[in-house]
Amino acid sequence: MPQPRRVSVVVPTADRPALLEDALASIRALEGPEMTFEILVGDNGTDPETRAVASRFGARYLPADRPGAGAARNVGLAAATGEFVAFLDDDDIWRPGHIAPLIAALDSHPEWDALISQAIYTDTERRVIGDPWPAEPPAGAVPLLRAMLSGLFPQIGTVLVRRDALAGYGTFDEALIAGQDLDWLLRFARRRRLGHVHVLGTFVRTRPQGSFDALQRMRVRYDRKVFYRHAIPEWRVWRSPGDFYRAQSMMLWHFFSYFETAAATRALNGDRSGAWGAIRAMFGVFPVRSLVHVVADRPLRRTVLQLLRRSGRATLSAPPSR
Repeated sequence: MPQPRRVSVVVPTADRPALLEDALASIRALEGPEMTFEILVGDNGTDPETRAVASRFGARYLPADRPGAGAARNVGLAAATGEFVAFLDDDDIWRPGHIAPLIAALDSHPEWDALISQAIYTDTERRVIGDPWPAEPPAGAVPLLRAMLSGLFPQIGTVLVRRDALAGYGTFDEALIAGQDLDWLLRFARRRRLGHVHVLGTFVRTRPQGSFDALQRMRVRYDRKVFYRHAIPEWRVWRSPGDFYRAQSMMLWHFFSYFETAAATRALNGDRSGAWGAIRAMFGVFPVRSLVHVVADRPLRRTVLQLLRRSGRATLSAPPSR
């Protein structure tokens, strides 16, 4: 009888033991006679319940003394002993049937060192709010690289890596507080050793729209840095300077859209300060495009006019100062 395949699963966490419990349960639910998991919980939080949750699921608890998910993942990578390494963020869960098809795909493609599969987004109550993503796998190594530099953010929970290949790619860059997972995967893509399979594997829990402005502003800075770090050395994949510029725009577009929606919603709800803050963030993402949207007949222009009208009414109705 063949030995079960052993997979090390790296789970970074920080002070979210209830969510971590769901994540670890979804991992253990996939175990069977053909596959076992070594769960490695990298913790850079302070909640003592995290260690207890890890123990209940037979996971190895690994404290990380540096901030950020990259540091928590790195302590897990250093301890991994499985044939393969997988990842799962503490607020996401694996769906039934995950991992086994990915092992089969790596067995069938010796030219791949790692692969990504599909994710599906849910709200905070685990209700599905979208379609499996990416909808269509890019065909070929170069199209996949271009896609990843043009807005395709593979979810780390969809990744499976051959552990014996890890030495050639290094660890997660802990200086990147955000975007370190994309940065790490781009190293595989740039060597044309990253594959993609059309298999739905991970439920990704999202935050409520408009509830995490500070995090999004931080992510803009780091994602832009990741883009230039990898896009410039790969200049041959771009057909023209315009193609390069469009790729950068596509990579950052979802931030612009997030703040545009946040500004409109807050203006409608009478939150003038929050709306102006979101508009300033839009200019931080795309200054010229934001100015064009203010001048042209776009939603941003209508939001700004609404705020200015309300500001004028507030000034007219204010009592005289004494």
